[in-house]
Amino acid sequence: MEIRRGRSIEVDFFRGVVLIVIVLDHIPGSTLSHLMLHAYALCDAAEVFVFLGGYASAAAYTAVLTGRGENAAKMRFVRRCWEIYRAYLLTAVLTLVSGALLALLHLNPPMVELTGWLPFSGQPLREAFDIAVLRRQPYLSSVLPMYVIFALGVPFVVPLARRSSLMALGLSVAIWALARPLAALFSIDDMADWAFNPFAWQLMFVLGILCRVQPVSARFHASRTARWFTRVAVVAVLAFAVVKLFVLTQPLPGTLKQNLSVDRVINFVVIAWLAARFVRTGCVAWLAQRLPAVVTVGRTGLVCFVMGTLVSLIVDTATPHTFHGFRGVLIGLGGDLVAIGALLMIARGWNGWKGQQSGAPANGAGYG
Repeated sequence: MEIRRGRSIEVDFFRGVVLIVIVLDHIPGSTLSHLMLHAYALCDAAEVFVFLGGYASAAAYTAVLTGRGENAAKMRFVRRCWEIYRAYLLTAVLTLVSGALLALLHLNPPMVELTGWLPFSGQPLREAFDIAVLRRQPYLSSVLPMYVIFALGVPFVVPLARRSSLMALGLSVAIWALARPLAALFSIDDMADWAFNPFAWQLMFVLGILCRVQPVSARFHASRTARWFTRVAVVAVLAFAVVKLFVLTQPLPGTLKQNLSVDRVINFVVIAWLAARFVRTGCVAWLAQRLPAVVTVGRTGLVCFVMGTLVSLIVDTATPHTFHGFRGVLIGLGGDLVAIGALLMIARGWNGWKGQQSGAPANGAGYG
């Protein structure tokens, strides 16, 4: 992708799609989740979400840097860190309250366990302290703590990437390679505590930053080498799909995702290359212009992520799990449509309210 002024409608569209997919992926009875990326690849929506977060953060930093200077850009991300931390606490509270209500009403016992309500109810003060200091993260809030760390790192990583993409990438790869011992050193290597090892997942975030500040040139995209890259990427994507569908038939260990295993990175990179080629054809922008509601979800990313956790919990609880076969597929599809509709309405309502509050057009230029 080439650097552009203002927002990229393609990035907002991809972010919107990923946020919808994240909601569907966390509804156990979802029908559409069986068609999503994780079903055909060794990576999933999490890689896309973090990568786009890095891309959007680099865009926001460079925009403020150009318009208001370095100090303003740094302060923007200090404030952003606080915004994400508050969103994390709100997500944790919503998750725990949902678990408490489900337990009180004797509904959806598996989800009660996932929410973390049972250990919280046993030791509320200790659990609340652990949540506040990021030691323990209730269900679905676990991706946000690493974003707090990433937001603080943006003022250092973006200038480094602008000066030397190789140095930024090399440093990121080195940290990723040492992710497990670094996590153990800081006592965040337990799956129950940190579902995402930030020392590993920073690689996805940095790749997003690099794609914004040091994009592949149009000249290279038009070269024979790029065409060969595309052919290799197509073969690799198909090979990963075959492995996922026919070889790795059992669930993979959670530590592979937690520590961002090398096969997940490679699978994501080849998919990202093909996505970039599609963007250059203009078909993604064409699709985004015809699905503005999805773009709006991407532009209200933090709000949709937080409220999406609640949507997935409600839809999962309200969807009967006693039906199987074709009837079960239809019920799951109905729940999916309700979840998607709810997220689209949340995005539209929040976007309109923010537009009224600021007195600016609802789809302003800031990155969410």
